[in-house]
Amino acid sequence: MKLNLRNPLVFFDLETTGTNISSDRIVEICYLKVYPNGNEEAKTLRINPGMHIPEASTAIHGIHDEDVADCPTFKEVAKDIAKDLEGADIAGFNSNRFDVPVLVEEFLRAGIDIDLTRRKFIDVQVIFHKMEQRTLSAAYKFYCGKNLEDAHTAEADTRATYEVLKAQLDRYPDVLTNDVGFLSEYSSFSRNVDFAGRIVYDEQNVEVFNFGKYKGQPVAEILRRDPGYYGWMLNGDFTLNTKNVLTKIRLRGSTLMK
Repeated sequence: MKLNLRNPLVFFDLETTGTNISSDRIVEICYLKVYPNGNEEAKTLRINPGMHIPEASTAIHGIHDEDVADCPTFKEVAKDIAKDLEGADIAGFNSNRFDVPVLVEEFLRAGIDIDLTRRKFIDVQVIFHKMEQRTLSAAYKFYCGKNLEDAHTAEADTRATYEVLKAQLDRYPDVLTNDVGFLSEYSSFSRNVDFAGRIVYDEQNVEVFNFGKYKGQPVAEILRRDPGYYGWMLNGDFTLNTKNVLTKIRLRGSTLMK
């Protein structure tokens, strides 16, 4: 089924030095930009992460330190990537929980001011898990009837994710609507305020903590009641995006009190 798009939709996948959103780095990014008229543009970039790629990560994606030694850093290509994402919605496999937060962190470290808050995000893995409970390779086999060759390479995983989403629309026409807004909402487990999901909106559209001793409690209220919690988070192992969101909520509260 051809995707019903109002804006371009960028499917992307990252290979990284590890799974820590705050501290790990991108070593490869591939994105496939699908336009409303059906045209496609694909790009794959190897990235020098500026750190050692652990052997455990290399065992998954096959990328060694020497493979990226002469590649550009993310900061050197960040503007080009941001330009390619401009005006587009975003899709991926487990992207809402990992790839998007990691990409946002890299942009922040590179000093690139890219506002993704108005974009729609489709996580094909969430749709798959709600329907079938499997991995990307199994999803590709189940929906597309083909074996996923070169799994855990960004290019293969990106292309497979695109094909799986189109097949999901064909398979579940009574459940899924061919609309990016619907798919974005359907493939979200929660309504994140920050991309890492540490702060979410509750049913009343109030920003609440999604972890720890204050889970489910309004962020603004906690920052007033326990101001030390702000400092603890700012000095803790949280993403730069989470800290930025927290600071905006705190500043907004200070302005309202004046």
